[in-house]
Amino acid sequence: MYIPKHFQQDDIEALLTLVRSHPFATLVTHSQAGPDAMHLPMLLEQQPDKLLLKGHIAKANPLWKTAGESAQVLGIFHGPNCYISPNHYPSKAVHGKAVPTWNYVAVHVKGSLAFKHDKTWLLELVDGLTQEHESKEAKPWSVNDAPDSYIDKLLNAIVGVEIEVEQIEGQWKLSQNQPPENIAGVIEGLKKSGDNRAKQVAEWVSKSHSKH
Repeated sequence: MYIPKHFQQDDIEALLTLVRSHPFATLVTHSQAGPDAMHLPMLLEQQPDKLLLKGHIAKANPLWKTAGESAQVLGIFHGPNCYISPNHYPSKAVHGKAVPTWNYVAVHVKGSLAFKHDKTWLLELVDGLTQEHESKEAKPWSVNDAPDSYIDKLLNAIVGVEIEVEQIEGQWKLSQNQPPENIAGVIEGLKKSGDNRAKQVAEWVSKSHSKH
């Protein structure tokens, strides 16, 4: 993606944290059938020498047949985003030179794709995803809570997706191109909004600029 210098995020830990906290990815592929996009939660696995993203699709989904092994793919992870009104900028009242924009946080991951059919691999993946997303529940659900025969039947109906990460980049577009008074205006305006997305972006803008 095109990333202006002042929006570029180079902190690898910040990028990985975004992937973990917003794991629902858009997986973009291209094959002889043309471009395609899938939406699936992915589990990030850090190994000593590589990064892996793991997920699964329905076996009825033709992607695992059309994309092919080792195909180059793009995974997109979206963080908070919202509309930014020129009314948030104090400078607008002075000279009127302001236009709307959109603030957002996004990470793009590129890598090679592999499909997994082994039931042990699939069970470990499903168990890992479950533990990750059930951890905050008062009584976390476990794969072991369901009958073995039921889980086995469902494993037969999915195909694993694994991406070995070759490139990861992020864009934190959080009003860095604005003067301090406009940044403060954006934070204040978004915090006053009744939109939870806007309030989240306000927190990201505030956190981003407190580091500078």
